[in-house]
Parts: sequence; structure tokens; C-alpha cells
Amino acid sequence: MMTTLELIRTRTVDARERVGARVGRRGYLIAAACIAISTIMLLPLAASVLASVKPTEEAAAVPPTYVPHAVSLDSYQRLWSYQQGLPTYLANSLGTALLTIVLTLVLAVPAAYALARFPIPGKDAIFVVLLLALIVPYQALLTPIFLMFARIGLTNSLLGLAILHTAIQLPFSLYILRNSFSAVPQELEEAALMDGASSGQVLLRVLIPAAVPAIVTVALFAFITSWNEFLGALVMMSSGSSFTLPVILAAARTETSLGGTDWGMLQAGVTISIIPCVLVYLLLQRYYVSGLMSGALK
Repeated sequence: MMTTLELIRTRTVDARERVGARVGRRGYLIAAACIAISTIMLLPLAASVLASVKPTEEAAAVPPTYVPHAVSLDSYQRLWSYQQGLPTYLANSLGTALLTIVLTLVLAVPAAYALARFPIPGKDAIFVVLLLALIVPYQALLTPIFLMFARIGLTNSLLGLAILHTAIQLPFSLYILRNSFSAVPQELEEAALMDGASSGQVLLRVLIPAAVPAIVTVALFAFITSWNEFLGALVMMSSGSSFTLPVILAAARTETSLGGTDWGMLQAGVTISIIPCVLVYLLLQRYYVSGLMSGALK
């Protein structure tokens, strides 16, 4: 006959096993859902990569073939030498993206520091007004921006395009960085001030090292925004040698003898344009996740 203590132990073990079984089943369901979502997200990318290595005739075949019958790099070769050459457009896109990152950080970091730490009258209202720019589509501002840039000579310029991309990215960057700086314990700043540090030194030596994940997140978003942006580049650029990759891909897709879509060359360009974004994200993903959390929580 079981004693009371043995009965309690047996029931505890049974309860733990039931809880473990429920947790295990829940884990399997979550894993299955994640695999299904990942498959749905990756299938279009896989289709683009496979279409880019098809021969020209097979890439344009109707109905389409999903797995290439033969592997050909003809689409990449034609894209490489298209108009000014693919390296020119890659360099334009990369240069614009790097300029956008630099301008965004140079403007957003000091502004976010001031909004987070300095006793500015009405700074919360100023912050809200700056965030209101997020609800205004930048496409509605392209015409006045183009006219203004034309007067000061910034059209058909990578610097002018980078300024436009910076204006698109700046409100979100301020939101992330301001909340990230606010989350840094104020005691660290006070200790640095007591040691004789100036406001600039506090920003450079205390707040920026503590907010590295948020800064990396802002840089990542600025890069992706600039790299993928199409309409602004189409409006601002008029010289073929200054086109970015999205603009030249829009032109390359109709380069066939009958005026149809050159699916092979288009998918080759899409595949090439994806690679930098994936590489940058994989290199910075550990900062990216923590940076978004630091921007969301104070």
C-alpha cells in the first residue's frame, strides 16, 4: 500500500509528464507553422533564382516550367553588358545606399539625443510632429522636391538621391534612436558629466556604445530603403550612367525583339539585387532584433 508521500510524488511526476507532453506538442505545432511560413516566403525567391538560369526560350515559355530543363547563364551575361554595364548600376545603388546611411545617422543620432535627454520646451510635441511625416507618402512630395533640387543642381546626382532617401527614412530612425537613448540609465550620463565629460563626449562614449543595436537597425533599414527605392530614382535621374539598379531593371525587362518581357534577364537582376540585402541582414541580424526591441521599449 502506497504511503501519502509516495502518492504525492507519483501524482507530481504524472503532472509533469502531462505538462511536458503538452509543451512538446505545442513546440511541434509551432515548428510546423514556422516551416510552412518559411516555405511560402522562400518559394518566390527560389522561383526567381531558377528562372534566372533558364535558357532565354525556356524562360519565356508558356506555360512556364518551374524547374529548368537546362542551366544557362545567358541572362546574367546579357544583364552584365546591358547599356552602361551592370557594375555601373551596382556602384550607383551601393554609393547611394552608403550615403543614405551616413546622412541618416549624422542627422538622426544628435536629434534623437537632444529629444531624449535635453530639457527642450515642447519636445514631445516636436517629436510627434516629426513622426507625422510617416503618414505622408513621399510620392506626393516628389514634384516639389524635384523642382527644388533642380534649382540647386541636385537632380541627376547620387547625393541628391541620397538626400531624398534620407528624408524618407529619417522619421522612423528618430523614433528608434530616441526611444533607445531614453532606455539608457541616466545614472551613466550623470557619472560621465561628474567626471568632466561634455554633452558631445557623453553621446560618443556613453550613449552610442549603449545603443549600438538600435544604430545598426537604423543603418540596416536605411540601406534596404535606398537599395530598393524605385520611383524617386526614376524621377531624379535622367542620365543612363547615373541610374540605380531598380531603374535599369525596369528598362531591361522589355528588351526583347518583339517588345515583350525578358523574364530571364529580369529574374537575373532580381536575384542579384537580393544578394546584398540578404548578406547585410545575415551579418547584422543579432543587432537587428535587439535594436527593434530597444526602440519599442523605454
